[in-house]
Amino acid sequence: MALFEGAGVALITPFKDNGEVNYEKLEELLEEQIAGGTDSIVICGTTGEASTMTHEEHLSVIKYTCEVVNKRIPVVAGTGSNCTDTAIYLSKEAEKFGADGLLLVSPYYNKATQNGLIAHFTAVADAVKIPIILYNIPGRTGVTIAPQTIVTLCKNVPNIVGVKEASGNLTNIATMLAMADGCVDVYSGNDDQIVPLLSLGGKGVVSVLSNVAPAQTHEICASWFRGDVKESARLQLEAIPLINALFCEVNPIPVKAAMNLMGKKVGPLRLPLTEMEPANQERLKKAMEEYGIL
Repeated sequence: MALFEGAGVALITPFKDNGEVNYEKLEELLEEQIAGGTDSIVICGTTGEASTMTHEEHLSVIKYTCEVVNKRIPVVAGTGSNCTDTAIYLSKEAEKFGADGLLLVSPYYNKATQNGLIAHFTAVADAVKIPIILYNIPGRTGVTIAPQTIVTLCKNVPNIVGVKEASGNLTNIATMLAMADGCVDVYSGNDDQIVPLLSLGGKGVVSVLSNVAPAQTHEICASWFRGDVKESARLQLEAIPLINALFCEVNPIPVKAAMNLMGKKVGPLRLPLTEMEPANQERLKKAMEEYGIL
């Protein structure tokens, strides 16, 4: 059984002007996502700026999210780290707070061999009982979780159930699925590849686009699962200019800018991320207008 099927939002973390987490705004965003048909909340991932939160903030945001969502849809908490002990600590706490699953990024900077990745993910999985989705994003971490490694973990570790694939490498993803024999739930980590991954047997997407277009992102997946492949593809292609604009600077700079343009008042970014360049903001604004969300 998949942890979720469809569109999970990689939710931003709203901050006040002084840089503190804005919990009142977070509640508003969570309710908006649920009302928009989002299938899962993915909190404290890349888009949520977890890398610039203290452990206390990180866990507080996960706890608050679990309380607000209150089991209406699954909450998947980002608890990965390049330190295995830290990942275990964050994961155990998130489980205590009621998270339905965990998203574990591959160790970054110090990297690891494939055997090291297996040891790392297995150690975290052994410390908790809830399902785990691996997160393969070599562009940020500097290390690829190889197709065989993902299959090995999903086959041999009961609560490692799938992977968020943000490598963009469709050949590797197809190779993995060919080896997996149905044991790996695959979620696109790239909004421009939702339909291609669904066509290979994927379960959905962990989406940045969902922050600004939850209903539309949900419908890309829902149309596919209803068997309306043509409509799913149409919706995917219609969103491509906006998706490209949302990634014209490093995520989550553009998506936070987009939400502020929409009047959502989600606040600033934390350094080292900075506000969007004016020319790119104009490009983003134009794409949003053409897509009909501004």
